[in-house]
Amino acid sequence: MHLDRFVNHFEKESCCSFSDNASTILIYHFQKNDDTAKKIPYYLKRFLIKQFLNNCNTLSCGTKYCILGSSCSLGGGFHILALSGVSKSFDLKEGRYCAVDKVSLEVRAGAIHGIIGASGAGKSTLLRLINLLERPDAGTVTLDGRLLTEMPEKLLRRERQKIGMIFQQFNLVGNATVSRNVAIPLELAGAPRSGRMERVRECLHFVGLESKADQYPAQLSGGQRQRVAIARALANSPKLLLCDEPTSALDPGTTADILDVLQHIKDMLGVTVVIVTHELDVVRKICTDVSVMEGGRIVDSFSRRDGGFLAPEGHAGSYRERITGKAGEAHV
Repeated sequence: MHLDRFVNHFEKESCCSFSDNASTILIYHFQKNDDTAKKIPYYLKRFLIKQFLNNCNTLSCGTKYCILGSSCSLGGGFHILALSGVSKSFDLKEGRYCAVDKVSLEVRAGAIHGIIGASGAGKSTLLRLINLLERPDAGTVTLDGRLLTEMPEKLLRRERQKIGMIFQQFNLVGNATVSRNVAIPLELAGAPRSGRMERVRECLHFVGLESKADQYPAQLSGGQRQRVAIARALANSPKLLLCDEPTSALDPGTTADILDVLQHIKDMLGVTVVIVTHELDVVRKICTDVSVMEGGRIVDSFSRRDGGFLAPEGHAGSYRERITGKAGEAHV
């Protein structure tokens, strides 16, 4: 169907209003508890999201759309995440160790941004600095236009609900069922009890595990456990999903399945994904943008869309060539 037919359907239902300005489509104000939003066929939502991801060059930061009854920002023309001069050091027996050194990084809304580098490069520490599980010694972290590093702890806890995170070792509660694991972030966020299980079912359906709701983590395969962890990370309808080596504990076949789920999250929900990995195949398969870390610094960044590169240092060029198949010319 043509997009106009979808627009007419939505406006007829009085669910939202549209403004079409060349390369930009703006969809306004789905409320979380709006009953009319629940009547929208799932395939219509899916189509509109694909229109955003494939056709939009610019998008207002305040624009929102609804998917599975929740609201989140999406766009191709602004940065949902920005780090500026972020540093972090730790005191070790051998002395003070700088894990992240003056890192500045911008992540486009709607992208899958890969951060790749060898073990000890600072990738996982950087990820923990993004959601402020670790406080930076210096620098700022901005999410969706809000400066996280300047927020008081109470407000920061609320803003963290916009960030989901999945881990290498799944980090599930062993004596809790699958549905209980997914419900935990909703409980911590104070979500109304009446809506929790509906949201849990939505998230489990999205990752294909609704039939496992009453099972325990020990009864699941590694890939299924990671899917539960992904469902849990989606429970609070995040705008940003952080993935810390999410496939390194999985076999190749299961890795491919999990990467398909992450791609699905980006395509269908419009969630921006930042994935830390040392696996080149992960970056090749799903990442739209790539940053290379070495010695606690971002030493190279490029977009898979246009082949552009920043000035390389150290061994960054070898990553670049292996990911893209070409060296490319450095430019600043």
